Amino acid sequence: MDRIFIEGLNVHSLIGVYEFERVAPQKLIVDVVIETDLHAASVSDAVADTIDYAAVASLLCEVAEKATFELLEALSKAMIDAMFDQFAGIQRVRLKLSKPDIVKEASNVAVELVRSRHA
Repeated sequence: MDRIFIEGLNVHSLIGVYEFERVAPQKLIVDVVIETDLHAASVSDAVADTIDYAAVASLLCEVAEKATFELLEALSKAMIDAMFDQFAGIQRVRLKLSKPDIVKEASNVAVELVRSRHA
């Protein structure tokens, strides 16, 4: 299976369990690996034959901005569900969602979900 990578995508979301986290949207970082068949696009050189990664990035930003989840896990699932809904060619997604500024002793905290379209 072929892969599309989007790395270091900055999104903002109102997310967190604690009251201080729910005052304003926080910066999150998305790294996503999309598994799909890129054969047609590699031959045609046409964006219509691939997964438009700019559209994926825009969708992930939109999902994050509208969300009010407490957990990274829930937002990650919503992002993956939206990708499957919007892009029929996606077969599998690995999505890492990082919250870099939440634990002062750590440079980053993240969750990673891996989902297949038929799982």
